[in-house]
Amino acid sequence: MILNTSSRTDIPAYYSDWFYNRIKAGWVLVRNPYYPSQVTRYLLDPEAIDVIVFCTKNPFPMLERISLLSAFDTFWSVTITPYESEIEPHVPPKEQVIDSFQRLSALVGSRRMSWRYDPIFITNKYSVGYHIQQFRHMADLLSGYTDQCVVSFIDLYEKTKRNFRGIHSVTEHDQIRLINAFSKTAKEHGLQIHLCCESENLVCENVDADGCLSQAVLEKSLGCRLTVPKKKTARSECSCLLGADIGAYNSCGHGCLYCYANYDKETVAKNMRLHNPLSPLLIGEVTEEDIIKPAEQKSWREGQLDFFDFLQ
Repeated sequence: MILNTSSRTDIPAYYSDWFYNRIKAGWVLVRNPYYPSQVTRYLLDPEAIDVIVFCTKNPFPMLERISLLSAFDTFWSVTITPYESEIEPHVPPKEQVIDSFQRLSALVGSRRMSWRYDPIFITNKYSVGYHIQQFRHMADLLSGYTDQCVVSFIDLYEKTKRNFRGIHSVTEHDQIRLINAFSKTAKEHGLQIHLCCESENLVCENVDADGCLSQAVLEKSLGCRLTVPKKKTARSECSCLLGADIGAYNSCGHGCLYCYANYDKETVAKNMRLHNPLSPLLIGEVTEEDIIKPAEQKSWREGQLDFFDFLQ
């Protein structure tokens, strides 16, 4: 099985103490975001968990104790964008995140690292030309530390429109211009671009529409084949393995204007105050009304990939 830590929040950036406490304990509880009294219990067992996936804008807090994860395979999706503090108020400076990315890659290997350049939106400040320039600059710094990059354009969820006033979708014309330029840069830097829930019309050299955490991406990272149970995906156009998430919505402190996982600042601040690093739940405590059920967990691993699979 795949254990996801961060589709709902950024555990590495804000809750690394809690996460390492759960690794030591060997189990974790997750509250269902839609039916709060339903709680799932996951065993943090390397025999059942094929890979722990981390999505973060700041992996630095995880680095010092990463040896505690030595029994697990991990995959790291690190978002590095060109936006400044008026868009991403509490994300560390890009230079620091890039340095952490490089250090993490040296520890886990470049195949276990993915650079996310998303979401892309266009303003007078963050123009098409600016994105092309910044993508090349970051690719220069990350070349050799990863072999892939995930790209997507902003989705106008209701939360996003409310928190990011005046933002617009990226036109098809600008999408094509950007992806064509990114493709050229990616080829020069040995990067494969994975589009995340975008049109297959954008597919070109070094650019596919396979998604950010598809079975193929994780198989290549792990060096083995996976037998994945068929499940309904969150979005019909998304083939990524995003289930079994131990995070919680409305708990990420970055405050990014484009965020889909936070409702508003007040809700986030309230939930972060409820966090206890010693609790089995990320936010809050177990109550008498909670119904706790064990997750079905088993390994999906099959045989090893051969040499030619790695060349694809």
